[in-house]
Amino acid sequence: MTFTGNEDHSITLPEAAHLTKNYRDNNPTGATLGHYFGEKAILKILAQESCVGIRIYYAQKDDGTKQLVITGVNANGDDLYTGVLAEKSQLCPPYCGGSNSLNS
Repeated sequence: MTFTGNEDHSITLPEAAHLTKNYRDNNPTGATLGHYFGEKAILKILAQESCVGIRIYYAQKDDGTKQLVITGVNANGDDLYTGVLAEKSQLCPPYCGGSNSLNS
């Protein structure tokens, strides 16, 4: 499969709300609901030569804390793993936005 960076990943708010509610309903209170990454980190990954998108890997710290690792991806679908990577997201909770249909 060739990636172009123009793949359609759209989802409606009701669909997204349903998916995130399923997750909340099937995980204990206080479980990680989301991760925040700043614009600078994302743009730095996307600005790499031959990068057409990102891949997000599930990860876990030694203390059991859920985390994500983000890497750029080229048109062949290969990770740009020797380039810019991102981790160290701000977890929700405790750093959640205001209550909305995706987090409450």
